[in-house]
Amino acid sequence: QVQFVESGGGSVQPGESLRLSCTASGSITGFVIYDMAWYRQAPGKQRELVASVTTRGDTNYADSVKGRFTISRGNDKNTVTLQMNSLKPEDTATYYCNRRNIRYLGSWGQGTQVTVSS
Repeated sequence: QVQFVESGGGSVQPGESLRLSCTASGSITGFVIYDMAWYRQAPGKQRELVASVTTRGDTNYADSVKGRFTISRGNDKNTVTLQMNSLKPEDTATYYCNRRNIRYLGSWGQGTQVTVSS
């Protein structure tokens, strides 16, 4: 019954930045006790894991975004953000948030579109 809502996407030029935000419905404990992640799916491509953050705050990133993206939990612990810097055209995709562990995945939402082009 957990649902995630993504926001913050947009159309930008290469080198610019965006900050994505994810909020979750349901109980606060149901949100914060799980490892969270951002995923993305580009046109014609499979969904891929972009970044994850554990309940302890440890993070991991796909090689393609290391050094440019930062995942973090919000101050109120009810959100997870993805700061995206130095955006490249190949970052163009629909971005989704969800839980990291397969057995705990919630429903996939609409995502938020990120388009990087000159």
